[in-house]
Amino acid sequence: MKTIRISDQTLRLNETQKSPVSSFREKVEIMKEMDRLCVDVIETTCRKEQKADALLLHTAAPLLRHSALSCACELTTEGIDAAWNAIKAAAKPRLLLSVPTSSVQMEYLCGCKPKVLLEKIPALVSHAAALCPEVEFAAVDATRSEPEFLRQAIQAAIDAGATTVTVCDTAGVLLPEEFSDFLRKLQEAVPTLQKVCLGVECSDKMHMGAACMVAAVQAGATLLKTAIGSGELLPVSAFSDILKLRGDSLELNCALNQPVLEQACDRIRDMLSAKQSARSPFTAGVQALDEAILLHAGDDRATVAACVSKLGYELSEEDLARVYESFRRLSEKKDIGSRELDAIVASSAMQVAPTYRLKTFVANSSNVMSATAQIELEKNGRLLQGISLGDGPIDAAFLAIEGIVGHHFDLDDFQIQAVTEGREAMGEALVKLRSNGKLYAGRGISTDIIGASIHAYISALNKICYEEAQE
Repeated sequence: MKTIRISDQTLRLNETQKSPVSSFREKVEIMKEMDRLCVDVIETTCRKEQKADALLLHTAAPLLRHSALSCACELTTEGIDAAWNAIKAAAKPRLLLSVPTSSVQMEYLCGCKPKVLLEKIPALVSHAAALCPEVEFAAVDATRSEPEFLRQAIQAAIDAGATTVTVCDTAGVLLPEEFSDFLRKLQEAVPTLQKVCLGVECSDKMHMGAACMVAAVQAGATLLKTAIGSGELLPVSAFSDILKLRGDSLELNCALNQPVLEQACDRIRDMLSAKQSARSPFTAGVQALDEAILLHAGDDRATVAACVSKLGYELSEEDLARVYESFRRLSEKKDIGSRELDAIVASSAMQVAPTYRLKTFVANSSNVMSATAQIELEKNGRLLQGISLGDGPIDAAFLAIEGIVGHHFDLDDFQIQAVTEGREAMGEALVKLRSNGKLYAGRGISTDIIGASIHAYISALNKICYEEAQE
């Protein structure tokens, strides 16, 4: 039996879109689902100086048990270093160098002439190999490359330490038999390909991706690229279907966790699809309370700081001191769980002069029309107005604020609860926004839960504006 490995590009392709459809929390969940599915390699990306990308990979790396975590690098030593620093905590780290090898892609993607690129490949691959035990060299648009240049590029990558070489039919122009013939000729031209893992990326533009997969495997490929939610690459379930029907006769198997395949793929598709408004802040949904955190009176500052960090906050020593003082006062009356600690951080940490102040809001909702919100904010004495539709009055209000600010933030968490009893009960809202990988919490209280939510959002927004002004 021949074992085939699966390298899934779902997250990597999502990150290259102009507007990624998943939030920070959902990306972590997608990686956990991929790991539960036992995908061999999860491909991600880390653009240089992108704090959010690095924090995402730092967060996810220790959670993976089965899958290797691959990070696509920028084609510079600095880009390789940034990718390595983001994934080095993973049990199975992997660096990916995607290099265009056709003349069209070379000019378009990296502005290099063939001679210059051939000189760069050994230096980049050897630098990556010195950091990481697994290095993949992917020849982008290989099927339209000049045969001699492709041979030299692959040979240079292998000599420099690449452990996997992937050949990409980026244009999707080859028929199955043509692709298998292409791979056989390539292996004859580069005999050292027999010593490394040979991967393929089969485009499904002509709806022949599955047939090309089988042809590639029969020609010697042992790693297949998949992607959920991509129209050009086949999902992992496509190869699973091939195994179910012809696995025994083709003498193929893989490590996929078949019993959870359908459920895991459905969950990932749900997280990738925007069921809310296309620009809805609620891409992450309302998060459940994590009762794993429980603090008691007498817990020291280090314990409180560890729990604050567990919730995702990065606080200065000054803010942490204020949070701890608030914790001490409240813990004398009750134990402190996740919700209470969130509220303490929101009300005590990073108290700043407001950049935006709420002047008026009007929200409308019914079962026969879309929810709308009209928000009026004051900034530096100027009145700014935003109007938006939404999937509810709070969603519409948040979108209206985003329209005024001109920026979308990940809504990492949203909580509402009553803090007094009776018909005139006060409602408390907690909003956690993520900007450049960092979490900011805002708190609002009002007898109107929509008003409380708007105040909480603006509180978190003001903290983001203050910190960005200091940088």
